[in-house]
Amino acid sequence: MPPPRSDTVPFLAANADRITVGVADLQTSKDASRTIITYALGSCIGVTVWDPILRAGGMLHFMLPEAAISQLRATENPSMFGDTGFPMLLDRVLALGARRERLIICAAGGAEVLADEGHFRIGSRNRTLLRKLLWKHGMLLSADDTGGSHSRTLSLRLADGFILVRSQGKERALWPS
Repeated sequence: MPPPRSDTVPFLAANADRITVGVADLQTSKDASRTIITYALGSCIGVTVWDPILRAGGMLHFMLPEAAISQLRATENPSMFGDTGFPMLLDRVLALGARRERLIICAAGGAEVLADEGHFRIGSRNRTLLRKLLWKHGMLLSADDTGGSHSRTLSLRLADGFILVRSQGKERALWPS
């Protein structure tokens, strides 16, 4: 049975079932009763990975593309950077028993929200880095909601892999679409 449409499902039913991913954080679980959620994805990117057989998954909320800009920060918190956080997310989900070939990967965020006249373009750099990482790992995005100029909230329901994106007061199903 397909998951309900996003306009018929409350964004999150109960706080008790929620695993919150902070900024520069990652969380994984194989408890199908849980929903993993992150907030305030502006230039940051939220990446979800989910195994539909095991019903296990995880989410990374990374701020910056490459750890090379601050080895100290990367050592203290590898989840801050896409190039160190994404491999760690994969490793942790695979350690739960997920299989790489079954993973469904989705992403949201990577907006240009800072008024910097395009000098830093963190959102764009984060999006480019994510695609390079996926290519390097031989993986593809199943769905994404990236770019633009608005922030997003991203959630992954582990029971069925249903992914919702909330932005500008509206919710929509990201996966399955």
